[in-house]
Amino acid sequence: MKLMIIGSGGQLGHDFTDTAIKAGHDVIPVDYPQIDICDKALVDTCIDNASPDAIINCAAFTAVDNCETEQDKAFALNADACGILAEAAKKASALFIHISTDYVFDGTGSSPYTEDSPVNPQSVYGKSKLAGEEAIINTYDDIMIFRIAWLYGSHGNNFVKTIRKIAAANAMEGKPLKVVNDQFGTPTWTVDVCRQILTVLDGRDRGIFHCTSEGSCSWFDFAREIIHAAGIDADIRPCTTEEFPRPAPRPRYSVLENARLKAAGANIMPDWKDGFRKFLQSGPLAFNHVNPLIG
Repeated sequence: MKLMIIGSGGQLGHDFTDTAIKAGHDVIPVDYPQIDICDKALVDTCIDNASPDAIINCAAFTAVDNCETEQDKAFALNADACGILAEAAKKASALFIHISTDYVFDGTGSSPYTEDSPVNPQSVYGKSKLAGEEAIINTYDDIMIFRIAWLYGSHGNNFVKTIRKIAAANAMEGKPLKVVNDQFGTPTWTVDVCRQILTVLDGRDRGIFHCTSEGSCSWFDFAREIIHAAGIDADIRPCTTEEFPRPAPRPRYSVLENARLKAAGANIMPDWKDGFRKFLQSGPLAFNHVNPLIG
């Protein structure tokens, strides 16, 4: 297929481009300023010129805390732009694939959320992403929306890089590392998400899908795995969310169930520990980010 990947310079978009090329697809990677997803005329021109079979939107405003104070930007990029892209995809008769988030749920549950679970976002980020889902669904039928969570990869900023960087620094200084232990989810490797989506592109199912690894853990549990894998002799200690208050509320429980993929016999997402092990085998990690869940 000819795939246009929007947001190709981001963490997921970068790996989606590589994975799709390796799978034999004809890939057209685009990113800002080549395309401004808030500019309807530019979006229409880019898509008309490319004539893709499918459009994968990996672009979004994902700075969760910043969304609280930059609400107009959050809704412009995460909601309004989705309607623009869906309308352009409709004109081009192209399948439209969009990436959404676990933040559309309130996180008060205690069992995995399915695609049919009631949504109730608590943050501006979550509300803007839900509005994006609704804009797409109200615009076009040939769409697939994939909700992902706790994403990490080789490119961009993420929890894995943060933990390795700060754990190493704290170990050298003899300082303990505190990590939140009362938020639960499923660490998910970007490449696994890309492979999963690519396997169902030519299927008939449309609508919303959950797409995370299997199993669950706390941020503290994940941090221990990261530190152990890195061979860092760090003093890691659990703490509560209240010890690290942030502008945007975080879901306490955001485990997603890939119910629709499983019902279709199409779920290939691994256990999160297996996915993390394959990620570690895929190449070196960089240290370049600070995460508000640790200190």
